[in-house]
Amino acid sequence: MITFSNLVETLQQHASPDRSITYIEGKDKELSISYADLHERALNRLFALQQRGLSQGDECIIFLRSNEDFIDVFWGCVLGGIIPVPIAVGISDEHRSKLFKIFDKLEHPHLYTSDDITERLQAYADENQQAETYKKIKEKTLLVNEIKSVSGKGEIHTPNADDLAFIQFSSGSTSDPKGVMLTHKNIMTNLNAIGEGAKYNDQDISFSWMPLTHDMGLIGFHLNMIAYRMSQCLMATDLFSRRPLLWMEKVSEKKATVLCSPNFGYKHFLKSLSKKSLDNVDLSGVRLIYNGAEPISTELCDTFLNTMKEYGLKRETMFTVYGMAEATLAVSFPVVNKEFRAVHVDRHSLKVGEKIKFIDEANQDALSFAIVGKPVLNCKVRIADQENVFADETVGSIQIAGPNVTQGYYKNEEANHSVITADGWLDTGDLGFIFNDELIITGRAKDIIFANGLNYYPHDLEDLLLGIDGLELGKVVVYGVWNEKLQRDELIIFILYRADIKDFADLAKKAARTLNEQSGLEIDHVIPVNRIPKTTSGKVQRRILGDAYAEGEYAEVLSEIEKLSQPAESTAEESLTPLQQELKMICDDVIEGSTLGVNDNFFESGISSLTLAEIHQQIDDRYPGKVDVVDLFEYQTIIELAEFMQDKV
Repeated sequence: MITFSNLVETLQQHASPDRSITYIEGKDKELSISYADLHERALNRLFALQQRGLSQGDECIIFLRSNEDFIDVFWGCVLGGIIPVPIAVGISDEHRSKLFKIFDKLEHPHLYTSDDITERLQAYADENQQAETYKKIKEKTLLVNEIKSVSGKGEIHTPNADDLAFIQFSSGSTSDPKGVMLTHKNIMTNLNAIGEGAKYNDQDISFSWMPLTHDMGLIGFHLNMIAYRMSQCLMATDLFSRRPLLWMEKVSEKKATVLCSPNFGYKHFLKSLSKKSLDNVDLSGVRLIYNGAEPISTELCDTFLNTMKEYGLKRETMFTVYGMAEATLAVSFPVVNKEFRAVHVDRHSLKVGEKIKFIDEANQDALSFAIVGKPVLNCKVRIADQENVFADETVGSIQIAGPNVTQGYYKNEEANHSVITADGWLDTGDLGFIFNDELIITGRAKDIIFANGLNYYPHDLEDLLLGIDGLELGKVVVYGVWNEKLQRDELIIFILYRADIKDFADLAKKAARTLNEQSGLEIDHVIPVNRIPKTTSGKVQRRILGDAYAEGEYAEVLSEIEKLSQPAESTAEESLTPLQQELKMICDDVIEGSTLGVNDNFFESGISSLTLAEIHQQIDDRYPGKVDVVDLFEYQTIIELAEFMQDKV
């Protein structure tokens, strides 16, 4: 059990030379830093920050790709009472837009980043009428290389338990990012609960590719390891995207015992494994693999475990959990060393306030949900609606309370009022029920879209489409519809459209391209509808459109759109240059279920950010350092990319 009262004590007491972080940036590229060295590096970063005028209570936005640089400055901030604000860099304008909005929200913001990122921020500002905001940001920008060149030890600030430790902004929100305020007490309470629930010991070795801007990556697989004096391995997230098999190869090599991944990560790994094989991989030492951060597919759990059995992975390693940033991560855990379990319920018995009906798994109306265990230590869970607390086996909103739960969102009283009940419970926005004292998640009440381990709010994605001629607020809807076969949400754009369907194809392509380009998400369908259902108060009823799609109401119009969208002409394959043929072969190898024409736009074709990363990796394997992944945003067809590359290869 942890006895520390804050993060500063945690690092100071465990700053020993015999435990370390190993940063993995490639198959043969890694660096190990002891916790003792981390403490010294953090003090050095703090000194440089203080020399630049930052002091206790100031906010420092950490906007970096490098895990090593992120960790150094994160702890430098913590030691000095400066409030870290981690934000994902990403590869699209969505992330840059989010940075600008968050900077405007903070009281005394500074930006900690690198030269190459500031160049892209400048370009974004120039293209989006953000020159004034960028000017303010630039004045408060600290560059990694400049800070690293300063030597000295900063002055440590010892925090109180209720002091703000850092701000965790929501993962997918763009139009109005919400900052979860986490105090030292919140964090230490949940770190203790996680360690107790997972039975951590100082001989455990963790391994994570989750981004440090995500609560599972930062809290679950970095801070926890410091607190329990465990060595840890941090693999670059984009490296996992490009080389998913390296995940388990390195786990075996490092003899890691505790791993994690959201649903999409297991699927991404298995897709790559179906084309290649693993050599000399031994996973018999793994004792826990967390599965959380997005809806858990029981079918995918089984597939993954059955596939990895030959490498020594045990079934009882799969650890199906539930958590969120507002809980400082963990809400409920199953029992360690037990096989993951599921319940099977009638899909027609999932209304709020309705008692669950359990049925046989083979029944055509059966839905399977993973059991995510009992509430962790010091976290309370109840199932309720706006007026009632429900009995067990009744579906309702999942609400949480306890010293691990945030007191609210940073400078956002409207959001606080909407999620915190009159008696002090926080409404998670998820739906579920209690069965035998354990929690089961059935869905989400707020239409949140889960994609690639992140949460996206429909209205945020809809905002990205409003710059397209003809699309207005209330006339375009983005919604995620769960597909059992694909084991993920299908992302659908519904557009109010009453003109000739023959003219819809261009608008559909533009909408798919815009959203894909801005968010990196794969769009499955763009559907014209003759009405957008709304409540009497004017709120869009997205679920009605989603249900109609799930029931096949749009199958005919989708078939017609597909016929109209067929290209009138294409470049004959025999006329392609060797480089064009090679790029097409790479794309065809990576993209599942379809081929990409040499004139087809990557983003109009709905390629996800993961797929784009795989394509870039294969190009980089053949032509090292010649193409950056962001070049695929500028040269968006095989023909254009080949022309760009021609003088480089």
